[in-house]
Amino acid sequence: MKLFSDPEAEIELTPEDCREAVAALLVEAARSDGDYARAERARIARVLARRYGLSPSEATALREIGEAAQAQATDLVRFTRAVKQAVPHEERVAVIEAVWEIAYADGRRDDAEAALVRKLAGLLYVPDRDAGIARQRVAERLGIRER
Repeated sequence: MKLFSDPEAEIELTPEDCREAVAALLVEAARSDGDYARAERARIARVLARRYGLSPSEATALREIGEAAQAQATDLVRFTRAVKQAVPHEERVAVIEAVWEIAYADGRRDDAEAALVRKLAGLLYVPDRDAGIARQRVAERLGIRER
């Protein structure tokens, strides 16, 4: 978990560091409305398992690493920098889509969660249009009617 050990250090990042950063961002999304429910924790593990081809236990372990990293973090820049450095634009859009999936875990869009996704999209250099399309895809896939 070297990504989170020294926020000032310039380090070579591994694919595992990026996975940990994505896990931390998903946890941040789940916690942004002040309620970190069991359903959100389970959804994070499922998203991580699907995204990275992990077993359920591996996905849960990665989620727990993300929880610890998010709890220690003073900001999101360290996480978004890891993602920007490690993945191309299309995959960053997929990260925003994963964040929306967590934001919609309770079946609705909360203002705090929407604000966080906008912030993350900016930090990941994902244009508003692409982030909006990602949101629409998730809402449609989950059968959520937008207001």
